[in-house]
Amino acid sequence: MCAVFHIARNLIRLPESDTAPRLRGMNGNVMLTIDQGTCADLSRSRTKEWLLTNGLGGYASATICGMNTRRYHGLLVAATAPPSGRVVLLSKLEETLVIDGRRVDLSTNLYGEDVVHPEGYRSQTEFRLDPFPVSTFSVDGFTLEKSIFMVQGENTVVVEYALLSRGEGTEVSLEVRPLIAFRDFHSTTHENGAIDTAVLEKQGCIEMKPYPDLPSLFLAHDAGEIVPGGSWYRNFAYEIEKSRGLDHHEDLFNPLTFRVSLDQRTRFSLIASTAERSAADAARYRHAELDAYTARHVHHRARFDRADLIGALEQAAEQFIVARPPFQTIIAGYHWFGDWGRDTMIALPGLLLTTGRPEAAKAILMEFTRYVDGGMLPNRFPDHGQAPEYNTVDATLWFFDAIWQYLHYRPDAAWMAEAFKLIEKEFYPALTSIIDFHIAGTRYGIHADEDGFLWAGDDSTQLTWMDAKVGDTAFTPRSGRAVEIQALWYNALCIMEALGHKFGDEVGARRCSSLAAKLKANFERVFWNEQAGCLFDVVGETGDSAVRPNQAIAVSLEHCMLSKARAQSVVAVVERELLTPVGLRTLAPGDPKYRPVYAGDSWSRDSAYHQGTVWPWLAGPFFAAKVRFADDPHTALLGTQAWLDRFSDHMTEAGLGQVSEIFDGDYPHTPRGCMAQAWSVGELLRLARITSERLSSEIPNLS
Repeated sequence: MCAVFHIARNLIRLPESDTAPRLRGMNGNVMLTIDQGTCADLSRSRTKEWLLTNGLGGYASATICGMNTRRYHGLLVAATAPPSGRVVLLSKLEETLVIDGRRVDLSTNLYGEDVVHPEGYRSQTEFRLDPFPVSTFSVDGFTLEKSIFMVQGENTVVVEYALLSRGEGTEVSLEVRPLIAFRDFHSTTHENGAIDTAVLEKQGCIEMKPYPDLPSLFLAHDAGEIVPGGSWYRNFAYEIEKSRGLDHHEDLFNPLTFRVSLDQRTRFSLIASTAERSAADAARYRHAELDAYTARHVHHRARFDRADLIGALEQAAEQFIVARPPFQTIIAGYHWFGDWGRDTMIALPGLLLTTGRPEAAKAILMEFTRYVDGGMLPNRFPDHGQAPEYNTVDATLWFFDAIWQYLHYRPDAAWMAEAFKLIEKEFYPALTSIIDFHIAGTRYGIHADEDGFLWAGDDSTQLTWMDAKVGDTAFTPRSGRAVEIQALWYNALCIMEALGHKFGDEVGARRCSSLAAKLKANFERVFWNEQAGCLFDVVGETGDSAVRPNQAIAVSLEHCMLSKARAQSVVAVVERELLTPVGLRTLAPGDPKYRPVYAGDSWSRDSAYHQGTVWPWLAGPFFAAKVRFADDPHTALLGTQAWLDRFSDHMTEAGLGQVSEIFDGDYPHTPRGCMAQAWSVGELLRLARITSERLSSEIPNLS
């Protein structure tokens, strides 16, 4: 991948929707503005989520109306063992504006099954990202603004309230009631007698530790009065968890109320943290975070619109880069994923190399090298510090591709000379051992046969990225020879041949060259489905003729085994059967196993996960292959840019400024799964940057 040193403007413009969120800038910073019409429409405002991250794996997140619709929502979700050990400490804040004794609640909750109370969304006039979440409420001429941001490198969230205008009232005050959960972010809290309700009051700070095995929560404040609480708010309902067939009710505890008179002052600050802080530092924290944001975007200020998809994706990319001391890692998705080997290797080029962070990419690649075991890369680091899990065949092969892309981050001789030195010293021995193990055989029956093919798994394992399984039921059984695994294996062998020649390892180079030649000679014979004009998805004793997107990966990698004519045929079939406005379906709609909607309990969702559900990350390999093998690459690039322009609307649809994990296979392709997914952002960013650069540079080659 060539280096990109500036952002080329997009060349295609499409008409804006009349219902799209307003976009305007202030001081060069990003501002996505959602108007009163959307804020007051609960059916829309409850589906739009915002996300703040702290670089540790912790976060703050909710919907724009303040209603928590997931058990993963919370104002302070702390990472106690970065990037894992995530716990919901502060779930939310309940606010009431009191004007001459009249109480107006500003929060919005769903209780029971369908009771909305209170209805603060009716007073909300605006929500914006500026660049952090800001909500504006208007009551009888009084305008109150609430802003939220996180402090990088800390489990700290700052909430500020500002009275912007006054109505006719003579006595105005604000009441803020913190609701705490104190539980693992995968679970829910229910009223219990084990909670320690004691509150330790200090000067300008409250400390509480409801349960001995969780950290203390500090609430720094500048309130005029603290009113003792000690009551449970019962039966919150999280509708997204309900739709997923999971526990969707929760009780939250209110330890106290902050009361602030707004007669003589206009601001109130609250800092929630796992460490003792001072509310007097709120302004300093805010300026520091804004300065850091501005510094990161000094050359390019993002807007969430079609004219600036690249900038928006760059900003989204930042949220996945987190600490796993003493190095950094990539969170696979928010809210519930940790750092996964497969996801990291696929997302890394887009998240780190296209955004100019090769040092971070190098550090992550080097750290993963330490975990190579039995010729395999770990697929998952568990949440609670257990040993890594080695249960994937493709993460290890994507590792080769990520290193190769790191090598080609910049084409200049000085960069490549240093990169070759690094690879020879730090990576080549591990890569050689991986090849050794794959040839001789390693876990899960992974081994190369005499024809060069790489076999993996059996009926009890799910080793490719299509790994959905409930109990002993594998919904997409792909044991044997999976098509993208052969492509990744061939790509790895070709990379090792090139590196072997570079480093004087001619024996290793010849071994890889010989095996790659065998695989290429046999690949089309075994995998070409003449009747369908595309590739079989898996070949064991017979071929699986299901039309799936894995064949797009097979024709997108730098080293490809298909002829141009057959690669074009694959692209045409995938485009006809699988391409949607938001990514590729995982199964053609005409297949009897096709599932059009991803919804319901765990069984229903997992059975649809790779049986028609759309994945946006697959657009990266598909469009790369489409342009690479096109007879008219320039026209193909224009088509790619047009698809990307249309896709950008999604970034104001669900997770604001983010890209969802998956979408329903059928129209209207409702967003599902995680509201922010690393490889979705990484692959779309990589595709958008290269497409834009090559269009502006008149370079008609995307390979």
